[in-house]
Amino acid sequence: MPIDPSIAVGAELPDATFSWSASDVALYNLAVGAAADPMDTAGLGYIDDVAPKVLPSFATVAANFHATEAPKVSYPGIDIDLAKVVHGSQEVIAHRAIPASGSATTRSRIVEVQDKGSAAVVISEKVTSNADGPLWTERSSIFAKGEGGFSGERGESVRVTYPDRAADHRIAVPTAPNQALLYRLCGDRNPLHSAPEFAKAAGFPRPILHGLCSYGLVCRSLVDELFDGDVEAIGGYSASFAGIVFPGETLVVDVWEDGQTRLLVKAAVAQRDGAAALGNVVVTRS
Repeated sequence: MPIDPSIAVGAELPDATFSWSASDVALYNLAVGAAADPMDTAGLGYIDDVAPKVLPSFATVAANFHATEAPKVSYPGIDIDLAKVVHGSQEVIAHRAIPASGSATTRSRIVEVQDKGSAAVVISEKVTSNADGPLWTERSSIFAKGEGGFSGERGESVRVTYPDRAADHRIAVPTAPNQALLYRLCGDRNPLHSAPEFAKAAGFPRPILHGLCSYGLVCRSLVDELFDGDVEAIGGYSASFAGIVFPGETLVVDVWEDGQTRLLVKAAVAQRDGAAALGNVVVTRS
């Protein structure tokens, strides 16, 4: 079905009510590289049985944590083959601390559909609340190859201007060879990240790491290295997915201080001459 922006834009999706546990949070933390050293007592705070630390990036998996099937890209006015889709960008705004366990409801809507000619970009917004009010807001985009050309608006792309100086901080973030297999247990069962034949059909030599796994790995590394392990220090976190990462590669994260409230960040792959992984990364202090 071709994309019909007259139906898609503004469409509200069914509310989703879900719950999560301390074990879910701990598994997510492990999936984004936390507690890699079992003798690091600070890192063990991520896997506490009752009150593990909750990264703001946990918001990206909370609603679908227990999914066991590959996701579908089927919304009002939009029906896209999953094999054509890559994640374009992701933003999380944490309105307050995310509980280590609880229940919440997410309200979602399509806010924009961009026609890039050879591809389409679908931008959605999700607001998640519990009984005490809003917990977090997500804004994300997906890039669908071959789905443009429907005479829609091209739209604008976000570009971060980085300082013309060396980074103020550099962090090395290793990934494990089985990182994607661990992360898929957080609810993202897209076979692109686990099935070699599916990945090959999509044009990759082997399964790639989830973009949101890289997103979480960088978030966790910033918390640990720059915020002394305080997961509540980050109030907002946005990024564009600039390239692929293969499990087992190391991310090199460069960070620039931008005044009192923001950090500007890039992540690249050490093993492939600094190939881009995440770009346009903005971290806002809470």
